[in-house]
Amino acid sequence: MAQRASGPEGRPTRGTTGTNRLRRVDRWIAHLPELRRAGDPLVVDLGYGANGVTTLELEARLRRVRPDVELLGLEIDPERVARATAQLEATRRGETAFAPGARVSFARGGFEVPLPDGRHPAVIRAFNVLRQYDEQDAPAAWARMAARLAPGGVLVEGTCDEIGRVCSWVDVTPAGEPARFTISLRLADLERPGVVAERLPKALIHRNVPGERVHELLTALDREWERAAALAPFGSVQRWMAAVAALRVSGVPVLGTRSRWRLGELTVPWDTVRPA
Repeated sequence: MAQRASGPEGRPTRGTTGTNRLRRVDRWIAHLPELRRAGDPLVVDLGYGANGVTTLELEARLRRVRPDVELLGLEIDPERVARATAQLEATRRGETAFAPGARVSFARGGFEVPLPDGRHPAVIRAFNVLRQYDEQDAPAAWARMAARLAPGGVLVEGTCDEIGRVCSWVDVTPAGEPARFTISLRLADLERPGVVAERLPKALIHRNVPGERVHELLTALDREWERAAALAPFGSVQRWMAAVAALRVSGVPVLGTRSRWRLGELTVPWDTVRPA
């Protein structure tokens, strides 16, 4: 894992920021007990990209469940930090769609997650950050970021397509151990769930091959999606719900409730997809 001398740890992200791109993972974070029960609801958006829009969007969404939430956006590139700070100043002046009083700030930082006053975040979101790394770098990156979490906090690390319709992520504990794996898909016009294979987290993206657990999961999900084709006239949501329910009946330890499934989510324990 690359480290700059006397500077932030890591490499700059590609910077393909897009409005509403991270809405699916934002919705996930908003429901997490790690945020809702946090004594200090500090959230770090690590590697926000070319500008600060996704950080501001995350603050707006989380504020609905934690009005006292505070967001810190971190980027390695100082030009991106300057751009996001200018965007925040415009927000303070009421010149953007975001709340002028949004509890948001931006700073330079990488995997070391620098924070003032000894604070530790309840949540770190690191999205589309590890795509340019090798698979073997992922556990070390998880451990480095997760070590900065508050007790009981969570690191949400994953990836998505350019418009946020196909996403997947891993929830990692403060000990650096992956706990849950989630895929989240826009169900309208979905051809098959297996399209998420191209947007798996770095720790899994090269594991979608026969003999690996994630391959077995996606194959089974595609199979149940096809079996539920008779429900297509009733809508893609009903078809998806039937496919996920069938997975659970078959023995896959699907987590969450039907209200989460309805959003196009499927969550399983990490051991269900752990690389062989």
